[in-house]
Amino acid sequence: MLSSARHADVVIIGAGVAGLSAAHRLIGAGVSCTVLEAAGHVGGRLGTRTLDGFRLDLLGPLLSPQPGGAPLAPGLEALELREFASGVLVHSGGRRHPVGPFRGARGAFRAVRARPGALHPFPAHRGAAVVGALDQARLGAALARLAATPPDRLWSRPERAAAELSAARGLPARTVGGVLHPLLTALLSDPELVSSGRCADLVLRDYARGGLAVPAGGAAALPELLAAALPAGTVRTGVHVTGAGINRVVTKDHGELDCRSLLLATGAGAAAELLPGLRVPDFHPVTVVHHAAPAPPPGGSSLLLDADRSGPVAYTAVMSEVDPSRAPEGRALVTSTLLGAPPQHLDRAVRTQLASLYGTDTGGWELLAVHHDREAVPVMRPPHDPRRPVRILSGLYVCGDHRDTSTVRGALRSGRRAASWILRDLGVREAEPSYTGVA
Repeated sequence: MLSSARHADVVIIGAGVAGLSAAHRLIGAGVSCTVLEAAGHVGGRLGTRTLDGFRLDLLGPLLSPQPGGAPLAPGLEALELREFASGVLVHSGGRRHPVGPFRGARGAFRAVRARPGALHPFPAHRGAAVVGALDQARLGAALARLAATPPDRLWSRPERAAAELSAARGLPARTVGGVLHPLLTALLSDPELVSSGRCADLVLRDYARGGLAVPAGGAAALPELLAAALPAGTVRTGVHVTGAGINRVVTKDHGELDCRSLLLATGAGAAAELLPGLRVPDFHPVTVVHHAAPAPPPGGSSLLLDADRSGPVAYTAVMSEVDPSRAPEGRALVTSTLLGAPPQHLDRAVRTQLASLYGTDTGGWELLAVHHDREAVPVMRPPHDPRRPVRILSGLYVCGDHRDTSTVRGALRSGRRAASWILRDLGVREAEPSYTGVA
């Protein structure tokens, strides 16, 4: 209870990954810290609901593992990632076409040149936007160059929209429209690719270096691990903040808490309510739909993209094949992501499209859950600054994916940047170098 601890050096409002990441850096430097969360659980949008043995993500982010198995951030050393081992499938012209995987893109490029049919076992057919062996080799080469490019050089490139940048890579139009655009749409949650081209390059670089994965057991595993690695009592859930200043936080039912510094680690909208004048960006809405199937549909542990945009689903996966812990034995979990406003008769529209994408009858599938978030992902229109200020003034700070890139890594980075500023203003020397990169 707050009544047993009325003072902390730093109070953090919001127990998402940004706030938890900041708490790790602050506590590691010897600064006392309290994290207040209004919800009954940590993680914010990275939540996982359990239903009849299924683990259903509220918003399932696509992560790219670090090369060499390095943790995504301090506190996540124990995080297990389940990779899309079969890579990416692109559905176009009524067929599913394997693309990649391009993990360690230079090696993948050499493999494609050496064995042109290895990554493209499905025969081409007229009228389909098929990416053949030569196109895959070109795409592999482009990703290999991107994987080897330092992040700082990416941010020094001229800024433009992601759609324009991807068209300028020297790749055939069928590769750009049939593979690159659908892949970027999934990685950025941006159906029209209005995002910064620099941000697009960064997420593609991460993909080329590490592939694609999801947290074992659900997205909530990531913030839960961050919270569990903090000292007991640091994170307090179910605490509603009604007012906040540099030296004091007022709660609805738990009294007041004194502090020396305040960090707002909520979403952009909630942060602006506590700090009027803070700019609130536009957002990409996201809807996640979960179906239970009696058996896994064709596709294996791959991410299936719809290049033809034949329905509301941008991408889908048999998540129980990627991470078996997400479904009870004998049943399959299919998770699909819709970008934009959900359509009328959502389940019928999604089932119809999934029947085409997977080439199977979906009539017997059970709709488990639908989660719509109209403020799921902040829009990163160019010119986008991935190092937006996290220090408002001495003693008052803000962090989140809306201050960096609209990704899990961006949220983690912004939290650590904010913590570094807090330590600097408090005159505390860090035990580790401040993080200044964008990788």
